[in-house]
Amino acid sequence: MIKQAFYKSIPVMAGYIVLGTGFGILMHNAGYGVLWTAAMSLFIYAGSMQYVGVNLLTGGASVITTALTTVMVNARHLFYSISMVDLYKDAGKYKPYMIFALTDETYSLLCDGKTPEALEGSDPSKYRFYVSLFNHSYWVTGSILGSLLGAVIPFSTAGIEFSMTALFIAAFTEQWLTTRDHIPALTGLLSTLVCLVIFGRDRFLIPAMLLITLVLTILRGKEEGRS
Repeated sequence: MIKQAFYKSIPVMAGYIVLGTGFGILMHNAGYGVLWTAAMSLFIYAGSMQYVGVNLLTGGASVITTALTTVMVNARHLFYSISMVDLYKDAGKYKPYMIFALTDETYSLLCDGKTPEALEGSDPSKYRFYVSLFNHSYWVTGSILGSLLGAVIPFSTAGIEFSMTALFIAAFTEQWLTTRDHIPALTGLLSTLVCLVIFGRDRFLIPAMLLITLVLTILRGKEEGRS
């Protein structure tokens, strides 16, 4: 089971080591040592929010500003995690950690609800737990590596924040290539584009998530009605 979970997580490992390293370098350049970097990745584990968090820390942002920014950046989790309720409801002792560790990339690996054929009859929650754990370990490892590298090798951090966007694009591409049903992907793209035009780039995220959820809920209702 551990072996299958590791194989499943390899695509995320390639991205998280690089992205975590970028975060570690940013933290070091901002004046925070390896312990702070490791603690953020271990206990916050929020990917893009950690990148944003570096600017909040160095800019002296208030608690209220930090809280509102966190909600805005991570609001998407409130919507896509709904589809994992049935998969996680019987996870038992693994559930709290699996909820905590449900990142975009972990979701992309587990959202189909499938487990390897070699694991038929075994506990699927344990398999999902290991996938989540491996992904988390990659992020922490990359962050620590970046902090250590930043201490001995000078790096320019210009444009490094785009690395999270690159990983999202890679995850989207993988989902597109591995499924024949492109309606959810097209719904996401069109809804986001519409909200971007209407609300602007600083306010489009939550309206886009609401619109995507609404459209997919309607489509799901129609699909269940036909079946």
